[in-house]
Amino acid sequence: MFDWSGVKNILVIRPDNMGDLIMSGPALRQLKQRLNARVTVLTSSMAKAIADFMPEIDDVIIFDVPWVKTEKETGADDLAALVAELKERNFDAAVMFTVYSQNPLPSAMIAYHAGIKRVLGYCRENPYGLISDWVPEEEPYQLIRHQVARDLHLVSHVCERIDDTNLALEVDDLLWPEIETKLSAIGLNTGRPWLMLHASVSESKRRLPEDIWIGTGKRLTSLGYQLLLTGTQSEKALTSRLASGIGENCFNGAGLFPISQLITLIDHAPVLLSVNTGVVHIAAAVSTPVVVLYAQTNPQHTPWQSPYTVIEFPVDPALKSRNKVIRYVDNTVYAQPAKMPSAAEIADAVTQLLKLPAEADQLSHGTPSENRDAEAN
Repeated sequence: MFDWSGVKNILVIRPDNMGDLIMSGPALRQLKQRLNARVTVLTSSMAKAIADFMPEIDDVIIFDVPWVKTEKETGADDLAALVAELKERNFDAAVMFTVYSQNPLPSAMIAYHAGIKRVLGYCRENPYGLISDWVPEEEPYQLIRHQVARDLHLVSHVCERIDDTNLALEVDDLLWPEIETKLSAIGLNTGRPWLMLHASVSESKRRLPEDIWIGTGKRLTSLGYQLLLTGTQSEKALTSRLASGIGENCFNGAGLFPISQLITLIDHAPVLLSVNTGVVHIAAAVSTPVVVLYAQTNPQHTPWQSPYTVIEFPVDPALKSRNKVIRYVDNTVYAQPAKMPSAAEIADAVTQLLKLPAEADQLSHGTPSENRDAEAN
């Protein structure tokens, strides 16, 4: 491997979703602190909103690469313009963060065309001149690391480990009065017990059936909790159906909170109840307890170093990925599909998590990543 002691201007390529970028935070911190370097992240339009709240990031380049599923299409001319911009920025090195089912070589080719000589990344095959600092891919056939541990393991090949491996987001408490005003306007009283429920997710395979959400919501409101439903403006139809089905003491907050306010809102929430999506990682970054309804897809993406309970549910066979690496995990880790959880089981998990003290250790309900979350080697 190259000597990285003189590296001061690093490009990190993480062209995925918001949650993926949040989970890369500790590894970004390690690069920044140990190398005393400036960190620029190349990420997608889906993740750009969160980057401003990650203290490890100095600058962001937004680009939707054609090999990652995004809402925006890019072409050859767009890629050429990106490469030209990267050349002008004179990066000393590039680091590619991936999940184990992704091929890093398209990202490596961007760095190659930009003239970046030092490139660090995992790869299954010998990348020869495309990745100078090649770490042979072990996952998922030898082991599965939590995504945070995976990224930390990668950067530890070029710089010393750090002690602080927590997720981190900047919270602006000055926004809370405006948030409370919005909550009051839709009928929620923060002076009474309340919880957040986030049912929205981008992939169909990670959606929990609406009748289970409605049954869970009714049980929680019958116990005296107010429920705040969150989501984007485009997800308001879903939250409206859920609010109507749950009834009294359920309030629809979809579309009301920009990302800056959403972070602060989650920080103030007693508990977040959600599917496995980006808000779960926001909660982990601000140490808010989470009950996550976890579709059996990627076992390495559970909440990191925060109080949580995972309740898995099966993926419809028709919606399962055709990616052969993910198929392998599905046939091994998820060889026995979970049963669909009941509303009673979910509501009980929420009430049990609420009983824990703030310093409670992590919890796990039957997640296959239970013993891998703390692994960082």
